[in-house]
Amino acid sequence: MRALAVAALIAAQQNPFPGGTNPDGSLRPTPPVTRLFTQDAYTEYAILEPGSESFRIKFLPEETRAGATELGNATRGGSEGSDIEVFDPRTGKPLPFAYEQDKNDPDTHAIHAKLPIPVPQGGVGRVLIYKTYKDPRTYMMHGDDIVWVRSLSGYRLGVLLPRGFAFISSNVAAQLSTTADGRLKLAFANPSGQSNPVTIHARKTTAKLEPTPYTDMFFDDMKTLYDLGDPQRGQIHVDQTYSDYRKGPAATLDSLSYLRMPDAKVVDLDTAKPLRISKTQMTSTAALDVPIADDRQSAHLQITGTLEDGSYKLAGDELQFERVMRGLRNTILLPAGWDVTAVSQSGTIGTYQGRQFVALINLNAENQYTVRLRARRR
Repeated sequence: MRALAVAALIAAQQNPFPGGTNPDGSLRPTPPVTRLFTQDAYTEYAILEPGSESFRIKFLPEETRAGATELGNATRGGSEGSDIEVFDPRTGKPLPFAYEQDKNDPDTHAIHAKLPIPVPQGGVGRVLIYKTYKDPRTYMMHGDDIVWVRSLSGYRLGVLLPRGFAFISSNVAAQLSTTADGRLKLAFANPSGQSNPVTIHARKTTAKLEPTPYTDMFFDDMKTLYDLGDPQRGQIHVDQTYSDYRKGPAATLDSLSYLRMPDAKVVDLDTAKPLRISKTQMTSTAALDVPIADDRQSAHLQITGTLEDGSYKLAGDELQFERVMRGLRNTILLPAGWDVTAVSQSGTIGTYQGRQFVALINLNAENQYTVRLRARRR
């Protein structure tokens, strides 16, 4: 055991980008950014009645390893987990799971949820988990006021107050809405994925809270990759994935109204099976193998195709890309050998398989915004 610990220490010392801090408190560099997208999992925390010290969690994680048969979700040490339910988001039916103690840490437990089918090649496994945590370190009372503090390292997040409470303060920038049952909800994204300490103070209110017409914008899991080909041809390969919760036997492919792709294809990511696209003058739809009938169900879809609409071109020695983006997450992947020199919106710069990319996260409620990008040959 000691030999393993020594080997791990040596490896950490040899890593030029270990992250963390030095003994003097200065920061160590982290590795270069290589992920095209973040925020794949969504987590919602519903604070329960005052004095319960408990909150109900809704968690939607994904598993991309082909052949995987289960998805694990650990309970943070010090939080007591109970009332666990696991569902298949495709059918809405319950899934088998085990809730087990970690052999090496008695304070840590984990949910091991059985996936409906092994993750298919080219597909994505997913589950819908509900669980209740009791944690007096997180949820406490200050007189009659609620204080809720938790370090959230997730990406797309929501926090719901109990009915009859209003915010005194919240230390994160967030969208605020009123749900159909009269509860106030914060919704926000944590683009870095690093620890994000959140503190909420709330007090009782007798005000009648009416539902707002907009919903949690960060629940939307759409992500779109614009893979730029040869700039002299101006060809863009598009890969978009998202979940559709609208009830019915078919999914309306709204994206094809603004992504004009004659070769468009759609795949059911739960099974990796292609779906047939039906087109009318106004809409494009894809028939679902499992119709959506209740709120636990959704279709997880991938749309791919090629754009050649003039939004990407070569002007002299400069690569130029200008496009109206929609949705929360959009990533532009440059051709090999090009470096970005300007981008009009805030984005994270990284490298994927030797190619530079810019990952944009739309933190504003407006669903569309214009992005202008310029690049030069390395």
